[in-house]
Amino acid sequence: MNPALFRTAVVLGLLTAVGPFAIDMYLPALPSIGADLGAGTAAVQMSLLVFFLSMGLGQIVVGPISDMIGRKAPLYLGLVLFVAGSVGSALAASVEWLIAFRFIQGLGASAGMVVPRAVVRDLHTGVEAARLMSLLMLVFSISPILAPLTGSLIIEAFGWRAVFWAVTGAAAVAAVLLATALEETRPRHLRAASSLGSALLAYRLLMGNARFLGLSLIGGFGVASFFVYLASSSFVLIGHYGLSPSLYSVFFSINAVAFFTMSQLTGPLSQRFGLRRVVRVAVAGFATAMVTLLAVMAAGFQSLAVLAALLFVGYGFLGLVIPTTSVLAMDDHGEIAGSASALMGTLHFATGAGSMAVSGLFFDGSPLPMVTAIAACAVIALALTQMTLGRAGRAAPQAAE
Repeated sequence: MNPALFRTAVVLGLLTAVGPFAIDMYLPALPSIGADLGAGTAAVQMSLLVFFLSMGLGQIVVGPISDMIGRKAPLYLGLVLFVAGSVGSALAASVEWLIAFRFIQGLGASAGMVVPRAVVRDLHTGVEAARLMSLLMLVFSISPILAPLTGSLIIEAFGWRAVFWAVTGAAAVAAVLLATALEETRPRHLRAASSLGSALLAYRLLMGNARFLGLSLIGGFGVASFFVYLASSSFVLIGHYGLSPSLYSVFFSINAVAFFTMSQLTGPLSQRFGLRRVVRVAVAGFATAMVTLLAVMAAGFQSLAVLAALLFVGYGFLGLVIPTTSVLAMDDHGEIAGSASALMGTLHFATGAGSMAVSGLFFDGSPLPMVTAIAACAVIALALTQMTLGRAGRAAPQAAE
């Protein structure tokens, strides 16, 4: 393995993981936050929803800024905002203040989501970009695998507020890595050609590109299925199935292992079969697993083992979908990589937040509403794949195939 490639993946993966770390460590605390602050389930879920919304909306601004002034400066600013939001959340006296500071925290986290994808596009395209993206996701997997368990241990020992002090420390580590181990990848002559006007033109170009939108939304509805799971799983698994916070963390981590293990096959599978074919097969597998789960649950077989097995299979396939659709969507847009990454990220998070909000309207503490929403996201992703990459769809450049 190329040492420079691996070092870049480690730094980008950890920068990307800071925001999700504030989600995954937080999940086991949702029931206890409601009890401590005297808030209902909907209000506590809102503190998660606004984080997703601000993390998505922030990307639409940060992406073009990274094209104009370089990749590193927006990352520093994002970490500062993230720390401010984390400290405020730790000190929040009510759920309303918690929601407000989670919004600020999400704005800061948005830089870590959008800029690393732009850096990948600065350095590579095609299969090499897919290989770097899969390595980045391997490092990123530290968050959903270890963070819930770490969060539950911190919560049991020190209470839910300690989670926010822990993520503040994680942001400090990320700042050190940013300063010492990542070079600027946006040359000055390219920055000079970027402006607010060029950003608006870039967004207009991308919004008119059916292939870019289709690929972004395929990944978006895959991400949305996971957002629905994030918002509901602690209430379903702890409240309905009676798991302890620690066992819930183990359950959550198992699905993350499936996702990130499969993501490591992105490079070799793409090299052998092409990115386009990998996306089509992976989305079909994802949709098949989630629809099967819905059918089984609707028939009355709601055992925890069935839920665990089919989520494991479905999210394993999703691990191939996210990196491949991201690379294909950005392959033709190197000159506006920051804007392309920003719009794609915003579409991912807007789709996820919208799906989470809609599913929340029907949530009753049982697994069926959660599973129904997850399956619906998977079916929509499959339909978009057929429209975007089906035989009738516009062929991708051979380099990206």
